Amino acid sequence: MNLLKRAGCLAALLTLLGMGGALAQQPVAGRDYTLINPPQSTTSGNKIEVLEFFWYGCIHCYNLESPLKAWLKHKPADVEFRYVPAAFDSSWLPLARAFYALEAMGLTAKYHDDIFSAIHRNNQKAMIRDPRAMADWLGGKGLDKQKFLDTYNSFAVNSRAQRTTDITRSYDIPGTPALVVDGKYLTGPSMTVGADNKLSYERFFQVLDQLIAQARKERGGK
Repeated sequence: MNLLKRAGCLAALLTLLGMGGALAQQPVAGRDYTLINPPQSTTSGNKIEVLEFFWYGCIHCYNLESPLKAWLKHKPADVEFRYVPAAFDSSWLPLARAFYALEAMGLTAKYHDDIFSAIHRNNQKAMIRDPRAMADWLGGKGLDKQKFLDTYNSFAVNSRAQRTTDITRSYDIPGTPALVVDGKYLTGPSMTVGADNKLSYERFFQVLDQLIAQARKERGGK
């Protein structure tokens, strides 16, 4: 066999091995993701819905924020992403209400990252349970404290916070952070590990993209 033929065979072999590796990396139900049963309705219209169930007091949610922000900059155009504050019991509700209060005021994006940092980098742990501590901290950032507390204690915010407990249960969220694709597929960094069996954000976002592609195929998209 001459050198060119050998090179050609080697290239073909490497291609096959690469394809085998890619196939091996396809997400596996029960390991890399779970099916939501029954599937939940979406509110994203023609777009594929991706929800992150999170909690400001969760260190793993805080650690995910930076790579998640990087992914969001390049997410597919047909994907609509939304944060959902998880609530497993009443102790989770203060931060859920804080999220919805800021959302009602149109200020979620402005303070979202800073709240994570205040709790996990600056040890402002009182904010987790005490809305007045949250209001004092926001006041130091220039927000009207009383306006925040009035919104926090409003009927609309209280209803949304109570509803988030039902949503967390309906989606059968096992913990945070958890991402749900199109009301059908649930995954998270703790479910997706690399070849070394260690948490891998690269692997997580690979699985997320593959689940989005599967949802797109099921919707009849390209």
